[in-house]
Amino acid sequence: MELVSLFGIIIGLVLLMYLAFKGCNIIWLAPVCAMVVAVMGGYSLLDAYLGDYMAGMSGYVLSWFPAFFLGAVYGKVMDMTGSARSLADWLVRLIGSRFAVAAVVVPCLLMTYGGISLFVVVFVIYPMGYAIYRAADLPRTLLPGAIAFGAFGLTMTAIPGTPQIQNLIPTEYYGTTAMAGLPMSIAAIIIVGVPGYAYLEWRVHQARAKGLHFVADPKHKEIDHSEKELPSWHWLSGLLPLVVVVLMLNLFPKVLEDSAGIALTPSQAIVIALICGILVCLLMNASQFKIFISAINEGAVGSMSAIMNTACAVGFGSVVKVVPGFGLLTRAALNMPGSILFSEAVAVNLLAGATGSASGGMSIALEALAPKYLEMANTIGLNPEYLHRVASLSSGGLDTLPHNGAVLTLLAVSNCTHKESYWDVCVTTCIIPVVGSLLLALVWGVFV
Repeated sequence: MELVSLFGIIIGLVLLMYLAFKGCNIIWLAPVCAMVVAVMGGYSLLDAYLGDYMAGMSGYVLSWFPAFFLGAVYGKVMDMTGSARSLADWLVRLIGSRFAVAAVVVPCLLMTYGGISLFVVVFVIYPMGYAIYRAADLPRTLLPGAIAFGAFGLTMTAIPGTPQIQNLIPTEYYGTTAMAGLPMSIAAIIIVGVPGYAYLEWRVHQARAKGLHFVADPKHKEIDHSEKELPSWHWLSGLLPLVVVVLMLNLFPKVLEDSAGIALTPSQAIVIALICGILVCLLMNASQFKIFISAINEGAVGSMSAIMNTACAVGFGSVVKVVPGFGLLTRAALNMPGSILFSEAVAVNLLAGATGSASGGMSIALEALAPKYLEMANTIGLNPEYLHRVASLSSGGLDTLPHNGAVLTLLAVSNCTHKESYWDVCVTTCIIPVVGSLLLALVWGVFV
């Protein structure tokens, strides 16, 4: 029965990945695939759907809705007030089109590290990158790779202290903070960041050697943002909220505990940080108060689809956990050659790829395996911070397979096809991060 159930899990995952790639909405797809898993596991469909699936999904919403909601509102306020774009414009002028790749990657890194959703960053940065690559006379099809490298990778999973959800989810399972695993984070930045950036520069050199030039996007209409008559300091309204969010998330809890003896959980800290970021942005854009309600409304609506997509993936994982085949899967993962760090890296990478979601795949893996990993870590004296960092790093690898929602959005906004631009996205946000996460987990598991 266990073997049949294991095949059911595999079939359910393959169906989830294939149909998501074909454009099926995961809100209905996840429970359908979960029912396939339940049937082949000899489990009651009603119990699986009304019990385990709904418990897993609703539990995730209960834990993470505040972070998703406030994060979406924060990103939309930064977007609609022009704060994010003003910061991007300023950075572009500072760096210049001579260093086209850096002029695109650096704003992406800064904005995502400050907590802005990568989807917002894509919409904000594309017009900037379009102008930069036109000025540098570089093929527009190279632009998605640079945006993806800046927005989908390091600041989502590797750089310590980021308020992105992929860095926060492990805190609930391992009792860690957003700054967990600092030495491993530094190593990851080097191992993943340097090759990724070098690859993008090599692609630019290759394009110039072949005599390739910029070709206009027929669907792109450039907007003259000077009409907004924003003050010269407006780029600060894009920078200061980012700084406030990062400091409130990472520094404020320590100050509060040392001075008043009040300990904040990571979930409480991210809520306070995002509220402060929103308030700072609103205060610095008080003259635009007429759009505040619209920005908050749009952010609120956007947060629902974001959290439901991930929560449904978690619900699928909750059904997987209760069928007999999961015992085989767990034993295979825990008895994998190498350390538990390597086991976790493989599990998170595979599930992130299967679901097309970094947060969804990581949540499924940690929901199922984190208690065992934590127990084993305590037994061998391994710092749980490394489990946190490996999980976060590994979530940002196979998640960007072709069916990933962020990849599809980026290519649609850029008006590029998978054939034209996906390879650059794949190398910088999939291949290099997967190799990097597995290598770090393997080395750390042996020597630490």
